[in-house]
Amino acid sequence: MRADRVFAYGATAGLIADALLGDPRRGHPVAGFGRAAARVESVLWRDDRGRGALHTLVCAGGAVGAAALAARAVRHRPALAVALTAATAWSVVGGTSLGREARAVGGALGAGDLEAARERLPHLCGRDPHALDGPGIARAVVESVAENTSDAVVGALVWGAIGGVPGLVGFRAVNTLDAMVGHKSPRHRRYGWASARLDDVAGWPGARLTAALAAAAGGRPREAVRAWKADAHRHPSPNAGPVEAAFAGALGVRLGGTLAYAGRVEHRPVLNGAAGRDVRGADIERAVRLSRRVGALALGVCVAGRLAAGHLLAGRKRGRA
Repeated sequence: MRADRVFAYGATAGLIADALLGDPRRGHPVAGFGRAAARVESVLWRDDRGRGALHTLVCAGGAVGAAALAARAVRHRPALAVALTAATAWSVVGGTSLGREARAVGGALGAGDLEAARERLPHLCGRDPHALDGPGIARAVVESVAENTSDAVVGALVWGAIGGVPGLVGFRAVNTLDAMVGHKSPRHRRYGWASARLDDVAGWPGARLTAALAAAAGGRPREAVRAWKADAHRHPSPNAGPVEAAFAGALGVRLGGTLAYAGRVEHRPVLNGAAGRDVRGADIERAVRLSRRVGALALGVCVAGRLAAGHLLAGRKRGRA
């Protein structure tokens, strides 16, 4: 079976598994990778960019290498190749768990239980929940849903279409390393530099596809594109900017502004500020539904693109024969 068809069948099966089951309950491979990366950090850490680059190479390179070996071992056994792709896609894609956590916070806000919403928010993002009121929590959730639609779904599918199982694994490894060491804490400002920059590069195509699909699927395409063009470049993240701006325009809300994390405060530009309104608790459900539509469309786009590329490559091989 051609590699493009393996990806098409496997990625589709993996996203169906995610929709039905959510993340694996026990022995999650991403959690195992995180523990291994933490052990590598404990050995390599110095306040030095070179050591951080070595950490990134060892962890991400090791994960991609192991995935490549596994894919190579089953490449002549189509059923196993599809099963490996499906299992990998299920492990690295987290759209259902993202929606579940967002809805849990939204449900607490809807019930008027602000303390329960604050207790649940850290499951979704790194904001300081005690510094947020109800609208602030709702905004944090919508922003997290937007950004993680790219990080937890679309970006993985893009790299899976490009590189198969190693692409799926590599993207999740890079994204996980960025979450672990890429933030600008005193310990990781220099050590995490390589992981943060690599994540920016790896996330670039998925973020733009996510923004485009949010504009197409959100019901307000002109507003989404306008917010994307006007405000995305003002965001400190080159990838979160387009995604959050497009979601803001698609949902008709304002995102960004002052954000509080543990021990620090960030003042970010407001996205869709002129045309949007403040986020409400009910907007969480709208964001989750938009995220699900974007994920489904991304699967279609990535599968179609991979099949088209495979068909073109097969035609060229026949022409040379």
